[in-house]
Amino acid sequence: MIAYIFKFSLFIILLVAFFTPTETYAQATTKIRGKIIDADTKEPLSFVSIIFKGTSIGTITDDNGAFFIETKKPTDSIVVSYIGYITTTRKIRKNIYQEITINLKTDNIQLNEVVITPGENPAFRILRKINENKENNNPNKLKSYQYEVYNKVEVDVNNIDESYKKQRAFKHFQFIFDYIDTSAITGKNYLPLLISETLSDFYYTRDPKREQEIIKATKISGIQNESVSQFMGSMYLKINFYDNFINVFEKSFVSPIAGVGRAYYKYYLLDSSYVDNQWCYQISFKPRRKQEPTFTGDFWVHDTTFAIKKFQIRIAKDANINFINDMVISHEFTKIDTVTWILTKENVFADFNLSDKQIGFFGRKTSSYKNIIVNQPIDESKFSQLSNIIVKEDATEKDGTYWKESRHDTLSVKEEAIYTMVDSIKEVPVFKSVIELVTMFLTGYKVFGPVEIGPYYTLYSFNEIEGNRLKLGGRTSNSFSTKYMLDGYFAYGLKDTRPKYALGGIYVFSQLPRHAIRVFYKNDMEQLGQSANAFLSDNILSSLFRRNPNNKISMVEEYKAYWEKEWIVGFSNRLTISHKNVSSTKELDFQVLVQDTTYAPVSSRTRSEILLNTRFAYQEKFLLGKFERISMGTDYPILNLNLTIGLKDVFGSNYEYYKANFSIEQKFNINPLGRFKYLIDVGQIWGRAPYPFLQMHEGNETYGYDPYAFNMMNYYEFVSDRYASIFLEHHFDGFFLNRIPLFRKLKWREVVSGKGVIGDISEKNARLMRLNTNLTLNELTKPYFEAAVGIENIFKLLRIDAVWRLSYLDHADIQTFGMRAIFQFTF
Repeated sequence: MIAYIFKFSLFIILLVAFFTPTETYAQATTKIRGKIIDADTKEPLSFVSIIFKGTSIGTITDDNGAFFIETKKPTDSIVVSYIGYITTTRKIRKNIYQEITINLKTDNIQLNEVVITPGENPAFRILRKINENKENNNPNKLKSYQYEVYNKVEVDVNNIDESYKKQRAFKHFQFIFDYIDTSAITGKNYLPLLISETLSDFYYTRDPKREQEIIKATKISGIQNESVSQFMGSMYLKINFYDNFINVFEKSFVSPIAGVGRAYYKYYLLDSSYVDNQWCYQISFKPRRKQEPTFTGDFWVHDTTFAIKKFQIRIAKDANINFINDMVISHEFTKIDTVTWILTKENVFADFNLSDKQIGFFGRKTSSYKNIIVNQPIDESKFSQLSNIIVKEDATEKDGTYWKESRHDTLSVKEEAIYTMVDSIKEVPVFKSVIELVTMFLTGYKVFGPVEIGPYYTLYSFNEIEGNRLKLGGRTSNSFSTKYMLDGYFAYGLKDTRPKYALGGIYVFSQLPRHAIRVFYKNDMEQLGQSANAFLSDNILSSLFRRNPNNKISMVEEYKAYWEKEWIVGFSNRLTISHKNVSSTKELDFQVLVQDTTYAPVSSRTRSEILLNTRFAYQEKFLLGKFERISMGTDYPILNLNLTIGLKDVFGSNYEYYKANFSIEQKFNINPLGRFKYLIDVGQIWGRAPYPFLQMHEGNETYGYDPYAFNMMNYYEFVSDRYASIFLEHHFDGFFLNRIPLFRKLKWREVVSGKGVIGDISEKNARLMRLNTNLTLNELTKPYFEAAVGIENIFKLLRIDAVWRLSYLDHADIQTFGMRAIFQFTF
């Protein structure tokens, strides 16, 4: 997740480079942010109804009497009404943002005596009816449906204060601030950065459950990228109000109409009225307890079918979610036959900030749905692709006439202006500096025209073999080529006085589906038995935060080439051919068996391999770069199968063997208890091979926590030629700590994990090679286990785990308990 967030942040910052307004525009929206108070007591009034006169656009006040409302319709008044108070009509100014306070006067009409007796909240009866009728009203319970959906996404930078405007860097660019607007929801000012539009055909079937979106037109100001277009479609942040739990940025929030809703919310029956000629009840809700994953807001429900007519939900202010200061979601449903209700309008607003007063971003999404067809057969060819989001080849080539005729709503003058902005703001020094700094921080490389130098975190490191190690690396940049990239480095150890180096290149035929080839040569030190997720052995952090001396690294010379082909998105093969020579060192002195009990020293061992990887991740989504891509994950298991052949006497290789390895991993929500993740990995090796080419189980000798390694296991401690391992991890997301007043304000979150591995090694492979050192390579005669309990979200970035080793406690130079830490960036 951290890679995605950092890349997405960089993507947002880079968007700034494409936006400089070239003409002024008129504000076409009336925006009101206000407060309703009692005229006599000055106390705020909750659940007051506010509506634009002559329209059906309305809202209610929250617990603090605050409200926001906006419209593009031509209206000059709002009507404010509340039981026991005089209904008030207030004149407003059209087409601008304004903040108002309204004093409501009590109605002095004498009422007859009312006797209130204990009884059921009238909202509960309606809630029961809603749940009894969910099967009929939930769109996902329909046999099938299809529609055309139009999405409009806007991104804005917010909290631009006067000191920011007066920076010297903007001296000649003050005109960009003429386009600052103000949000009715938050009261923050903002500057538009991006607008995108997509027009899609969407298809759904229940049995089997399938969803398919075909983006037939996409338009993004400043960029043309099919990968980005996918994230602008309707499949992202897809919310179903009828689900018991609503997923928002990997967090599960309790739906106000969930079966367990009464355990999380307080409900209030506010009103009943006609909404689009349908008699509906209005119910408001708010959280029962602080800091739980809940919303505030209200909904209207039809009095006969008990289907939701419309709703507006807002993330509770103290909900345990990071970097999202505010989020408001509203949906409107339309009755398309006697019993079927379907979503026709959707609005999503999110405020992303590190804190409420710092510069951040607004994200807005507006969707509308037309040409709706339900319970009719859908052509099977619509579901022929494994990826459930398809961008048509000509989607980015639609002209202005097409958009004018096809979009569901006309763009405002402001929105049209965003498309006409030019990229001269790229020359603003402050933006250039920020972009360069963020790029270097996220990628590790500093760009110098056609080349990039880095990564910076490997420039200096140290270990027992090399002493102080200096390294200078680089690669070609996108300005050099977007089809191929060359990379390499040179390193030198001041203690062993031996140069190390690497050189490689990659050529990308296509990004989506991915088709690429890569060649690589390395002559350098390597830590065998290290997980792919671990720090590089020459990362300065790996040098600084070690619990054992770094003396188990080996000198490796390796040639490698692979061909990668993604047949369809999520299903790929990679064919790798490699030749590797592992040399002994002073600490790792190799000895091989020459007779039944006699060993002789050797300087190195060599193997040549052919490996075929098959990877399947159904409906996986990616954020693409020119040469790299970041998986956005999938709701389904990710499968990996590796088949390897070791070739004897090929380029001097010493061994013939065969390997098979299969892994499956998945993460999913267990509502309301948080998120669960598992990884199962099994493998076997046939033939003859020494320990460097067997399964050296992934240890960790740093104080950093590695989710994909055994954190209390040493390197070179266990080796197998047949094994099975399991990694389990559950994130409670504050389920327990949110209920403890002292800890609640910290917004810490609980996490538990358990890891285990069992394996064995054949006698012929166990005796094939040994180390003439104090290291002992062990067979897993019984399972190895470790468990951890941790706290994450410390300062929103840090996770600390207490880890216990539960078996093989008699081994030398081990820790049975330790504290491990990792930085992670999550919502």
